[in-house]
Amino acid sequence: MSRILIAGNWKMHLNVSQASILVHRLQERIKTHRDVEVALFPSMLAMQPLSMQIDRRKFRLGAQDGHFKDEGAYTGEVSISMLRELVHYVLVGHSERRHIFGESDETIGHKVAAAVRNDISPILCVGETKDERSSKLTSQILHNQVTAGLKNVTSREIKHIVIAYEPVWAIGTGDIAKPDQIASAVATIRSNVAHLYGVAPSKRIRVLYGGSVNADVARAYLEIDGVDGVLVGGASLNYHSFSSIVGSAYRLTRER
Repeated sequence: MSRILIAGNWKMHLNVSQASILVHRLQERIKTHRDVEVALFPSMLAMQPLSMQIDRRKFRLGAQDGHFKDEGAYTGEVSISMLRELVHYVLVGHSERRHIFGESDETIGHKVAAAVRNDISPILCVGETKDERSSKLTSQILHNQVTAGLKNVTSREIKHIVIAYEPVWAIGTGDIAKPDQIASAVATIRSNVAHLYGVAPSKRIRVLYGGSVNADVARAYLEIDGVDGVLVGGASLNYHSFSSIVGSAYRLTRER
């Protein structure tokens, strides 16, 4: 059984002081567990001070994005190379990066490779829009995004990759993805990994679910076959909700 990963993406919320208070409250409520890993993804501004504050026995630190070039004349950017030894994870290809900032599959593939090159585990986010699902293109979209995202990853490096299935139509919309829809998408993702790297890596790779995850439904998502954790958005900003989600993962591992 893979170690469950609970990841909290704070997006463009919380200044440095507010982020510090949230971490303090989470550290009071969340306990260490060998079968559950908790990762926090603050803003880039809060990253450095939080790296000094967090209890690394309880939490991993992650970045929400990073530029794939190690250095250069890219005003305002922070390279993934600069995040080396500061974070354990970096989100790559989040739907907001794809659809708001226009990141291409090619760019996302370069970011995945840059993360691996700098000893950071990328969480490759993939998922279809509402129109794509309505047009029955989900499998094709997942195939394209997984294949492009892993294009520069070798068979030795695939063990460092995490994939998050986040249907765009279920993120912050109130639309809830059904268990059978999630299970089917996760199976498709693993099938694509198997085609590229073999059956064994496709079983070992961790696949998360993200899309309107909150304390009420997290347990149900974690029970879906093939789901190894959740990528939490808005609920991760509330220490009661996020602690409850982590608690659900703890209880599930004990029962298993």
